[in-house]
Amino acid sequence: MSQAPTSPGQVMPAAFFGHGNPMNALEVNRYTAAWRAFGQVVPRPRAILVISAHWYINATAVTAMPRPRTIHDFYGFPEELFDVQYPAPGLPELADEVSDVVHPTWVGADVDSWGIDHGTWSVLVHAFPDASIPVVQLSINAFKGFDHHLELGRELAPLRERGVLILASGNVVHNLRGMDWKLTDSGYDWAQRFDQDAKERMLTDPTEFTTLDAHPDYRTAAPTPDHFIPALYLAGLAGADGGERTDVLVDGYAYGSLSMTAYTLGLTCPPTTADGGAPLPPADTPPDGSNI
Repeated sequence: MSQAPTSPGQVMPAAFFGHGNPMNALEVNRYTAAWRAFGQVVPRPRAILVISAHWYINATAVTAMPRPRTIHDFYGFPEELFDVQYPAPGLPELADEVSDVVHPTWVGADVDSWGIDHGTWSVLVHAFPDASIPVVQLSINAFKGFDHHLELGRELAPLRERGVLILASGNVVHNLRGMDWKLTDSGYDWAQRFDQDAKERMLTDPTEFTTLDAHPDYRTAAPTPDHFIPALYLAGLAGADGGERTDVLVDGYAYGSLSMTAYTLGLTCPPTTADGGAPLPPADTPPDGSNI
């Protein structure tokens, strides 16, 4: 199935993907099948702007190089995973557009330090396998609070009217120290409680996503905020226009302490029939997942 071209005046969808184990890049399971289904039905974008949990730094920046490199930001995985390349072009002029729409927030143009990290390419190799659409990443400023990230997401909304597909990639529940690698398709009670409450907010009142830091399970579900924050960008986009619907693309749990829930905004995808949960790790993977 090929992508439909973008129509004049069409607003591009947006999405949040729970990316999980980087081995998903090589797998066919119900999560990767859902990402592929998304890529097949979304109108072909002019560019893809990604907010990935793995570019978590002390500033707000956007990649502005014509040929971003594929970053393998992990260790201890099979050579086959390190061989994966995602040679999508960049779109340096999009950096200026991002800076304009979020003004007065300062956005730096990164011309050589980052690229396309595994939070981005492990999803895009399934959603857009031909790597022909320009890809730009927006960093997560670790010094800013939840309200800032929600508002920044809202301010990015005009880019969707310019043919830019905005994707966020993380995991709403992401506790590496709590992982049990044998639980490939299961979630602990606290992980399910938090993910279900997050889901209720995202589907009914996305702007309330910022209140999840007061949830009794928040510090267990998100001991570090890097993987949780990308979902705030989709929540901000969803709150920018109350006329669009947020839907669950796929959900589930991995290793007890990760949620794989993915959401779409402004796009409903057909259900997939693929089976299978999260992939098993390599034999030498540390128990705490510190290589991811």
